[in-house]
Amino acid sequence: MEMKKRISLELRNRTPAKLAELVVDNCRSSDGEVEGLTDDFKELEFLSMVNVGLTSLAKLPSLPKLRKLELSDNNISGGLEVLSEKCPNLSYLNLSGNKIKELSTVEALQNLKNLKSLDLFNCEITTLEEYRESIFELLPQVTYLDGFDQEDIEAPDSEGDDGGDDDDDDEEEAGPTGDCDDGEDDDDEDEGSEGAEDVGLSYLMKDEIQDEEDDDDYVEEDEDEEAEGEDGAHGEKRKRDPEDEGDDDEDD
Repeated sequence: MEMKKRISLELRNRTPAKLAELVVDNCRSSDGEVEGLTDDFKELEFLSMVNVGLTSLAKLPSLPKLRKLELSDNNISGGLEVLSEKCPNLSYLNLSGNKIKELSTVEALQNLKNLKSLDLFNCEITTLEEYRESIFELLPQVTYLDGFDQEDIEAPDSEGDDGGDDDDDDEEEAGPTGDCDDGEDDDDEDEGSEGAEDVGLSYLMKDEIQDEEDDDDYVEEDEDEEAEGEDGAHGEKRKRDPEDEGDDDEDD
């Protein structure tokens, strides 16, 4: 897709003056020049033109608020002085994967007083002896070169971005502390309650069984007493029988 058409699509019925960010990566510049961008994009703060076939920045419009410019994987070999003229507030510049070979080419960036991060990774210039020391000396305003400072400390991910919400996002992902413990306590309490109910039921069932057994004992005792009473009655009856027979003999 041509760069002009891509920019038109990215506008999405908005006016250029209201656009703060524009990404047109992997589209095509027909002649190696910046196409479709005009001075109307005066509010742009972030512009990405990665792998679009650029060989020159001569037609870059005036972008006074631009702070971050992504130009990696193009064919730019010089003409960087236009950046200090058109983008004076640039703080982050990525030129990795371009055709930059000499320190003199980078020297044109000295007028970018706000430039804090410069990326020349995969450019031929990185093979020069004492490359890093030379760049930091040539551009004293630069803090990070190819993602690291002079002490080899890596640049923070938010370098050149407005975002400062990373910590908040981490906290949200981590979630509030103590929730898991509370859940475990609740589970323990539930288990304890169930255990108590089981014990209570067992105790009640045991009492009922004991009561039934006691009732059975009472029934057996009553039956024994009745049986003893009947036996006693039969015994008395047997004792009276001889007497009754004697009385019958006397009567005869």
